[in-house]
Order: sequence, then C-alpha cells, then structure tokens
Amino acid sequence: MPVAVRTLLVVLGDQLAPDHPGLQGLDPTQDHLWMAEVAEESRHALSHIARTALFLSAMRHFARERRDDGFSVHYRHLGERPEQTLNDALRADLEHLQPQNVRVLQPGEHRVLRQLQSACADQAIPLEVLDDPHFLVPLDAFRKWAKGRRQLRMEYFYRKQRTALGVLMNGDEPAGGQWNFDADNRGHFGRDGPGLLPPPLSFPPDALTRECLDDIARHLPDLPGQADGFDWPVTAQQAQQALDDFIQHRLPAFGTYQDAMWTDQPWLYHARLSTALNLHLIHPRTVIDAAEQAWRDGHAPLAAVEGFIRQILGWREYVRGLYFHFGEAWHEWNALEAEQPLPALYWDADTSMQCLHQTVGQTLQLGYAHHIQRLMVTGLFAQLLGVRPAAIHAWYLGIYVDAVEWVELPNVVGMSQYADDGRMASKPYVATGRYIQRMSNYCAHCPFDPAEALGDKACPFTTLYWDFLDRHRDRFARHPRTALQWKHVEKMDPDRLQAIRDRAGELRKTLAQGDRI
Repeated sequence: MPVAVRTLLVVLGDQLAPDHPGLQGLDPTQDHLWMAEVAEESRHALSHIARTALFLSAMRHFARERRDDGFSVHYRHLGERPEQTLNDALRADLEHLQPQNVRVLQPGEHRVLRQLQSACADQAIPLEVLDDPHFLVPLDAFRKWAKGRRQLRMEYFYRKQRTALGVLMNGDEPAGGQWNFDADNRGHFGRDGPGLLPPPLSFPPDALTRECLDDIARHLPDLPGQADGFDWPVTAQQAQQALDDFIQHRLPAFGTYQDAMWTDQPWLYHARLSTALNLHLIHPRTVIDAAEQAWRDGHAPLAAVEGFIRQILGWREYVRGLYFHFGEAWHEWNALEAEQPLPALYWDADTSMQCLHQTVGQTLQLGYAHHIQRLMVTGLFAQLLGVRPAAIHAWYLGIYVDAVEWVELPNVVGMSQYADDGRMASKPYVATGRYIQRMSNYCAHCPFDPAEALGDKACPFTTLYWDFLDRHRDRFARHPRTALQWKHVEKMDPDRLQAIRDRAGELRKTLAQGDRI
C-alpha cells in the first residue's frame, strides 16, 4: 500500500546543510526526504574515487542526522537497485510514494534539473524549485547586475558585493583604502622552500565512510585515482573545525603564498574548504566572517584576508552567476577551435615534465590541486596544446573532489581555456615555462629548460606558448591587454618561428598517439 506523503524533499549530494532551506515548514509526520546514490553521477564524467567517496559519505552522514531529527529518509544506496540514472531512481520511488508535490533546491547542474523535471512530469507531480540561500548573491540579483553590461568583469561584481554586504568595509570605503591586494599576494618560496608547514587538520574515515569506500570498490571498481589518504570533512561539525584550523594556522601566510607551488607539498597554506563549501557543509558567510574577524583581531594581515575573501565572495559567487546567466551554452563554446584529444598523461602522470608529473600525480592521489596548479599547470598546458574544451572540462569535473558543474565549467571553459571568447576573462592566461619556474621548484628537477623553445632541452610549455601566439595572432595581436605579447612574435626570425611550429606539431602528434614526453 502506498505511503501517504505530502511533500517529498529531494536532497542532492551537494546540498547537505544541516539547516537545509527545503526543510522549513516540513512536518516529519507527513513530509519525507529522498536521497539517492546512482552510478551515473560517477560515470558521466569519470569521477575520482575520493570525489565519489566524499559525496557518498557526506550524504550518508546527512541522512543519519535527519533521521535522528525525526524525518523519514528514503535513501537509495549504491548498487541497491538496477536503475543507473537519477531520473530512473526518482521515477521508481515516485510511483510508490505518490507525494502531492516534490521540492528541491536549485541544482548546480542543468543536467540534474532536467532529470528531476522529467521524473516528476512522468508522474504528473508538481516540482517546486527553491532558490538556494547558501549563496550570498541570488540569481535574480546577478541577472540585474549583468543586464546591459557589455563585459561582466569579476572585479566590479566583487566591489558591489563588498559594499552591499558590508564585507571588509570602513563605512563606504574599502578597508585599507583599496579593493584589491592582489599585487601583494604573488610571493614564491626561496631556494630553501617553504620550510616547516603547519599540516591541515585531518579527518580520517569513520565507519560510515569506510562503508562508502567498500561500496565504491564493489560497485564502481573502474574509477580513477586513490582514496588511501582520504581525510576530507564530511559533516558540518568537521567543516567548522577545518575552518577554525585554517584561520588559526594558515590564513596569515595564505595571501603571500597563495600562488606558490612546491614539490611534494600539496597543501601549503591553502584552506581545503572548497569541498565543505560546495557540499553546503558550511555557509560562505561563516567563512568570510571568520576571516574578516581574524584581520580585525590582528591575527592575519589585510592582504591575506582580502585575497581569501575575494575567492569566496568574488570568484565563487561570480562564477555561479555566470553559469546560470549563460546556461548550457557553456558546453558548446570553443572560441579558439581547439580539437586535440586530452593526453594520456592526465590519467597516469607519466611524463618527464615535472610540473605536470607533480600536479597530475598529486591530483590522482588526492583528488586535489590548488588554483594555480589547476590554472597555470594542467589548464595552461591543455590550452597551449589546443585540447578540446569539452575534454578538459570532463576531466576537471570528475577528477577534483570539490568539482560541481556550476563552479567547474565556467572556470575551465572561460578562465582556463578562453573557449568562451572572453565572456569571463579579458584575455587568455598563457605563459612560457618561466612562469612555473618562478612560482615553484618543479623546473629544478626537470630535464627541460623553460627558457628554451627549441632543441633537445626545450620546455614543451615554452614551445607551445610561442606556437599559441603564432596560431592566434589575428585574434589577439591588437587586443589592448595582449598586444605586447604578440609583438614579440612579429619580431621573431621567420625560420625560428617555423621551427617552433614544426616542433609544436611534433608534440601534438606524439601526445595524440598516447606516447610519452
């Protein structure tokens, strides 16, 4: 006999706030929760084991806590039934439960919303999609800000939100007399490296997480990566502890070294809070307020705090707004006509290029790399090589533990690959291997010379950089922010430029064949 259900609240794996807005007004005696682990969510973009484990563990902890609160939670475990898609799983349970209506927060991926809409439509059950107050800028507010603007630049969006929300403000003026301290936050470690680093707080797997890892090994044995060192926060309590640890031990030096990289040092002074934020285990305002208070208490310098807050109140909110503003067009954009396949080294880290060997190897081990490793190592190489945006997007979406499409897709297609034709970034972020040499010690252990574009020791980044400038000369040579870079190409000896073209073509052919560089 069907269960009498009034409202069925669908709780997605990245919407796990203890005070989930969809719970407001629900009556545990007649309103139920629904959650599902489905294999498709780990396979439509092949997911890192640690990413899948993080989502499943956080979901199971959330479900247990809501049951303790008195709610009935209809929970589908991985492998429990043969249905493989979210659509199929929800449709099957709607046939049984027959709720009067279904409620869900705005999903962070268009594909997911379509599946929910389809399942509810098949059963003629109304679907209510709620705004997500976990974010500080409602989508309607972003649309109003964007309306009529020729360019949607993050810096202007960020300043507006600082003012509107009173973050790092002294009256009507920004704290410290300037909006942006980015120039103070580009430090790199000296020859001796970062020295003794404060290790981030670790959260080893509990019994529930270990069950998740066992289920993944049984039902999804083909996932890439490792989970031996899994230690991410999976509850709201752990997320708060992770925030407290970062504020106390790493925030003061975060600003100076946020762009730095170092061999065998994945964490450095980074927060490791993006997973907790993106799964809604902690609210962004909680994080922002804690950082600002650290500055006001004299615990952390303003440049570090502003740089950290800009990533959350600036980039995070801005990127979400862009994702929904442009909709599914993000998937189609390929402004630079990049068509190379993703090299095999992105799946095995088998390369002599130490920056990629380190960054991809770390990523496969942990499901993590910080923002400069993503933008200026894995992302930069894909852009210079000319990898199809859809291919590098799928890799980022599946391989990083904090990846949800609303944040990952614009960052990759726009910021990293410039495939959006400048809708997000005013210019492509391209550089030779010298940038990596300046910001890390990777090149000290590499057989390639970042200063060389030709010869046996030529750095592939540097060769491909000059080839990129040559291939896209017509597009960028007169761009106000890139003209100086392209002038160097115009001054280059034609024979040398042709040799660079030839070498770049050899690199592309080698990597497309799956061979090692």
